[in-house]
Amino acid sequence: MNRIVAKRVVTTFHSFKVVRRGLSNDAVIGANSPSTNDQVNTAYKEKLDLTNDPYDIAVVGGGMVGMAFACALSSMPLTKQLNVAIIDSNPALGKQDNIKKDDLPDPRVSTVTPAAISFFKDIGAWQYVLQHRHAYFDKMQVWDYTGLGYTRYTASDVETDILGCVVENKVLQSSLLSCLQNTEFQKTVYPSRLTSMTVGLPTQPNSATSGIAKLDLSDGNSLFAKLVVGADGGKSRVRELAGIKTTGWNYSQNAVICTVKHAVENHCAWQRFLPAGPIALLPIGDNFSNIVWTMSPKEASDCKAMSEDDFLKAVNHALDYGYGPHPQSNSDGYSGDHSWEVPPNVIELASERMVFPLSLKHAKDYVANRVVLIGDAAHTVHPLAGQGVNLGFGDASALSKIIADGVAVGADLGELSLLKKYEAERKPANLMMAAILDGFQKAYSVDFGPVNILRAAAFQVAHYVSPLRRNIISYATGRQKWPLLF
Repeated sequence: MNRIVAKRVVTTFHSFKVVRRGLSNDAVIGANSPSTNDQVNTAYKEKLDLTNDPYDIAVVGGGMVGMAFACALSSMPLTKQLNVAIIDSNPALGKQDNIKKDDLPDPRVSTVTPAAISFFKDIGAWQYVLQHRHAYFDKMQVWDYTGLGYTRYTASDVETDILGCVVENKVLQSSLLSCLQNTEFQKTVYPSRLTSMTVGLPTQPNSATSGIAKLDLSDGNSLFAKLVVGADGGKSRVRELAGIKTTGWNYSQNAVICTVKHAVENHCAWQRFLPAGPIALLPIGDNFSNIVWTMSPKEASDCKAMSEDDFLKAVNHALDYGYGPHPQSNSDGYSGDHSWEVPPNVIELASERMVFPLSLKHAKDYVANRVVLIGDAAHTVHPLAGQGVNLGFGDASALSKIIADGVAVGADLGELSLLKKYEAERKPANLMMAAILDGFQKAYSVDFGPVNILRAAAFQVAHYVSPLRRNIISYATGRQKWPLLF
């Protein structure tokens, strides 16, 4: 039995507790003399190395979406008693909050929508975000390099205070970890990687049920779970092992990201569509902004290799007078907030330049027997609207509520019929957003006179037709689930 206990070697981080269950056969089958059936069941469990009870849920992937899902479970009365394993080899999961206020902003950021902010508040994580650098913005300006049209969106258009908040990914991750550490939620972290998975193992001999899942880890440990949640990113091992196929394609584009500095603080999100792809300038606080610049792989390689001075000139050229003229402001009937403005000048590069390839990928199924996918494991989209992680947070929120509903009626958490409810809620919404973003990517990758005029007309319609502008804002910020035509 000592061999069996020793195989469950996990690392306990701060308030993460190792839940010790079934330390002897007596604890499993009772102290009284066992019946023949009990002896058979016990022998079967020992053969599977199942003398310890399975976890209710194993979350594979401790990134932002996986941790948000775990926090959501910990925040609800019906699910906070569940026993959860988190599998991730990222050493950051074992560290205290070590983000210093004078650290320069990391170039990896997320634009968190109001809907996602509400989710973070509900699960108790937003209070930790507010302790670190973040930047709310209430205006967004989008325009085309041809100078034929532009659109300005403001929070006042939908009678709210903000359009979103830009936060470094490490701050979101740290805040979720702090949230989870400060609960009595039963969670065990396995600092390892998933290597193989067997689904449908019956817990008793000759059982007709769909059984449980066995997960084998890279450090030699194994564990069992009633439900496996794949939150392990675009190259999901869970998705691969579950045999779930994907559809999609690679864009012939890379994104260059970095942190830059201004002489003044930026409070607006800016995006300009250029011939090779959009460039976005997002406020991050303390006179810093984040650059997300989409371009061809060759241009991205050149951009990363050029000197700092040349890069800053290229950024200012792309955001201001380069490629084409400024749009003509015409704010008749609007306040000055709807007039076109020149973005703040970039004066300093404040981080390394990082390059990522861009792709669209969508899982054909979000669920399988005892398996469910969330976040990038289920879908990856073009970053031009900053929707990727927000879709993942939507997944985490929806799945946690469906699991709570299942607990309320005593359902098997890995039962396919329960998991299909999650797929029915999230898959159509994620497909719609992916299709819209893909359409934008294709529409703005064409430099052709008639197409340019049509794009300019679309900008003008969005700018001057108030109901349409409000609908676009509400959909992009998560205030409504479907775009106008739905």
